[in-house]
Amino acid sequence: MDGTKEMGGLRNVSSVCSISEMDDFDLSRLLDKPKLNIERQRSFDERSLSELSIGLARGIDTFETTYSPGGRSGFNTPASSTRNSFEPHPMVADAWEALRKSLVYFRGQPVGTIAAYDHASEEVLNYDQVFVRDFVPSALAFLMNGEPDIVKHFLLKTLYLQGWEKRIDRFKLGEGAMPASFKVLHDPIRKTDSLVADFGESAIGRVAPVDSGFWWIILLRAYTKSTGDSSLAERPECQKGIKLILTLCLSEGFDTFPTLLCADGCSMIDRRMGIYGYPIEIQALFFMALRSASSMLKHDQEGKEFIERIVKRLHALSYHMRSYFWLDFQQLNDIYRYKTEEYSHTAVNKFNVIPDSIPDWVFDFMPIRGGYFIGNVSPARMDFRWFALGNCIAILSSLATHEQAMAIMDLIEARWEELVGEMPLKIAYPAIESHEWRIVTGCDPKNTRWSYHNGGSWPVLLWLLTAACIKTGRPQIARKAIDLAETRLLKDSWPEYYDGKLGRYVGKQARKYQTWSIAGYLVAKMMLEDPSHLGMISLEEDRQMKPVLRRSSSWTC
Repeated sequence: MDGTKEMGGLRNVSSVCSISEMDDFDLSRLLDKPKLNIERQRSFDERSLSELSIGLARGIDTFETTYSPGGRSGFNTPASSTRNSFEPHPMVADAWEALRKSLVYFRGQPVGTIAAYDHASEEVLNYDQVFVRDFVPSALAFLMNGEPDIVKHFLLKTLYLQGWEKRIDRFKLGEGAMPASFKVLHDPIRKTDSLVADFGESAIGRVAPVDSGFWWIILLRAYTKSTGDSSLAERPECQKGIKLILTLCLSEGFDTFPTLLCADGCSMIDRRMGIYGYPIEIQALFFMALRSASSMLKHDQEGKEFIERIVKRLHALSYHMRSYFWLDFQQLNDIYRYKTEEYSHTAVNKFNVIPDSIPDWVFDFMPIRGGYFIGNVSPARMDFRWFALGNCIAILSSLATHEQAMAIMDLIEARWEELVGEMPLKIAYPAIESHEWRIVTGCDPKNTRWSYHNGGSWPVLLWLLTAACIKTGRPQIARKAIDLAETRLLKDSWPEYYDGKLGRYVGKQARKYQTWSIAGYLVAKMMLEDPSHLGMISLEEDRQMKPVLRRSSSWTC
């Protein structure tokens, strides 16, 4: 598993040229170029890459009949077969070499990648562990490069850890909870390996991850789509693992909303940042995981019961998110004119949001054409901040309607300096500061303004942006973002995040050789080269969940 040293350890050369070198890049024109005479399996049934490139490939998720073969980022792709005279971008080989250095082995088998191997840092903390959410871009990179075994081992090992009894200060967690991370302990004397998992009992703030289980389901589907092999998902232990996660998040309680109630720090933003309640990242992942699970559950009696529960929740969740989390110019103007203290079933201001609570920045930030899913909605409180991961997942999962997906991309283009700047991509915008920062973060010195989770720029988000760009037929946006990243990432030794309004400075406490920064770049490059890889991580729009929504100005401009 050390890989060959040729081309930085690639089994299949993953990038034959820099996309930025292509003139007027148009994915549909690639099909008109001469191709190598190599028999290739088609994904998406008979759907063509040209359909995908112009944003018509919303029907790419027929789990039973289609898959997106791994190892297709080499010389046998339309893009690279016509451009094989170019040398790969130097960063690609370095990235693969760095990614392979991060591999973790358990009894001789690779089971994941560590978060970072920054040898210059004095404090290791938990960066030497395998994180579930951090491994996702690594897993996608290996799947795209035709190396699915690493992903399979990871899925099975984390499933094994799910079965552990989980206690934090004498309190038992839900049976379906997935670990935030795990570590492999090697005993050189006994020559044995053992696993140690963290379900939140060692985490800063002692918060259990809500997103780990969702990412696990999404990755299981990606593995199945990539390999065309559904046998892993059909294993009894995997079916049980899916159902345990579903049981945990579909449980009925006192909540009157279909969204999932969460604590601060339960997702990628794993410190206190005022995202408690119903954060957009968790709701989008929840939606995507539910849809992924429904495609993999067996249609036995128990499986059908879960699917029925999923369908009901998805209908309610999609309506709620598309109606109440969506913000564009027209909706902002409507909220600005809200009446309060409405008591009836016909209330317009259902959450009793006080218009004076709308922050000043959002009025200038909102373009006439464009929109996004806001960070949070709960009684008397709307968090108007932009969060990148939640909005990208909303596009990929088709939580966003076609019109909403286009509006999100319009917003990114219109507010490029604020959301992308000099290093893709702002995790959140804008940063909170001064007295509000003290209250919301608890004076967290790592989350000062325009740093880390508080408006910092995270290169790992590049793969999510690229996937969203391809799905919406705007690859030129991804190309521009990748070009920006290629000017700095390797030179700066693959940092975890960047600081400043434009993302110009390496983060004050950012780890170097952050694995998901490396993997995120590779996934973005391979996906842009061969857009068929999008099928691993994208879901078509469910025609049965048509939104009952008033069209706003951003949809019709």
